[in-house]
Amino acid sequence: MIIHTRPFDHPDARKLNDMVQLEYAERYGDEGDLTPLDPSMFRPPRGLYLIAYDAQDRPVATGGWRAQERNDEGYADGDAELKRMYVIPEARGLGLARRILAALEDDARAAGRTRMVLETGDAQPEAIALYVSSGYEPCAKFGYYREYESSRCFAKPLK
Repeated sequence: MIIHTRPFDHPDARKLNDMVQLEYAERYGDEGDLTPLDPSMFRPPRGLYLIAYDAQDRPVATGGWRAQERNDEGYADGDAELKRMYVIPEARGLGLARRILAALEDDARAAGRTRMVLETGDAQPEAIALYVSSGYEPCAKFGYYREYESSRCFAKPLK
């Protein structure tokens, strides 16, 4: 597997985003994640978007981070928010999510971010297990879904 930096609006990113949105809709019985995202949010040095490709050059996994500062949605100064972590079903169990997560943490740390935060939901137990096993701990809710009962927020210091 090879991991490349790509723009958030790259065709492969759009393809994987459509796939993850379908999975969210199936798991939660809604229209997917409605968090407003713009490609500019993932441009270095205030963000990064990664796509993993298999040996046939097919996009199989993705993830990104975007800078956040203290605001009325519950973020703190220096936050890096993890977004769109996804591995296609056929590529799960190969450690791709863990590799992408580590690369995103390293990049956010190098960009001066002090904490990685993420929001997931209770219908994604495998995501929660990945984050907890990677050193993330539950934190105060933040972001677009902070008022939802199913929302689960986690944070990890980057220092």
